[in-house]
Amino acid sequence: MSISIKSAEDIAGMRVAGRLGSEVLDYITPFVKAGVTTGELDRLCHEYMVNVQGTIPAPLNYCPPGYTPYPKAICTSVNDVICHGIPGDKVLKNGDVVNLDITVIKDGYHGDNSRMFFIGEPSILAKRLSDITYECMWLGISKVKPGAHLGDIGHVIQQHAEKAGYSVVREFCGHGIGKIFHEEPQVLHYGRPGTLDELQPGMIFTIEPMINAGKREIREMGDGWTIKTKDRSLSAQWEHTILVTETGYEVLTLSAGSPPPPAFIANAAAVAA
Repeated sequence: MSISIKSAEDIAGMRVAGRLGSEVLDYITPFVKAGVTTGELDRLCHEYMVNVQGTIPAPLNYCPPGYTPYPKAICTSVNDVICHGIPGDKVLKNGDVVNLDITVIKDGYHGDNSRMFFIGEPSILAKRLSDITYECMWLGISKVKPGAHLGDIGHVIQQHAEKAGYSVVREFCGHGIGKIFHEEPQVLHYGRPGTLDELQPGMIFTIEPMINAGKREIREMGDGWTIKTKDRSLSAQWEHTILVTETGYEVLTLSAGSPPPPAFIANAAAVAA
């Protein structure tokens, strides 16, 4: 399978979709607090996408081979849920951590991103896990430029996570994205530098490391979608959609409310400039 190189028109469409995907996370942030159900967060996001943005929630009825159609507009992964948590009756309580994964479709283009949220005061463990995972994502992003390899991204993420005493989920990874939700390449969050596909300007893909506080093994729940840590340890994930530019990268899923990059990324950018 070859990796598609996006046209100028595609890139313009992806910029719009990416910003809108991020703006859903901005919108929902004040509602993510103790006492709310994950189903209510889904309802609010769904209504905002359809009625305010004029976007389509990509996950709703999404059905890859071997799966049943996904029943909701967003993914809400709480505590030991690694990914694809289905919104429902679960009430968020103080101390919980939750990942909200949002993908919108605008004019045929997909904007895919996710953020971690703390309910009340997080434990020291949960805060550190989320911070390290955020740094992992940005370290991966910082490797993106023409001539680099997908293995460079995976390697720097794996190194940072494991140095902190955490593990990297292997079964799920980032992916190419455009008019298709999931396309080539697979963007692994572990690996060796200089391996796998070489990056070229016009490629667009997600970087979305899933990092576990305990071991990397997973278990699939009976709903066919929800993935949890096998040892019930906490898991965290952050995600952006990235364009390979002529000189480096552009993060497409940024908006007014996006958390800033870690200081070491900003400092490196300042030095390069």
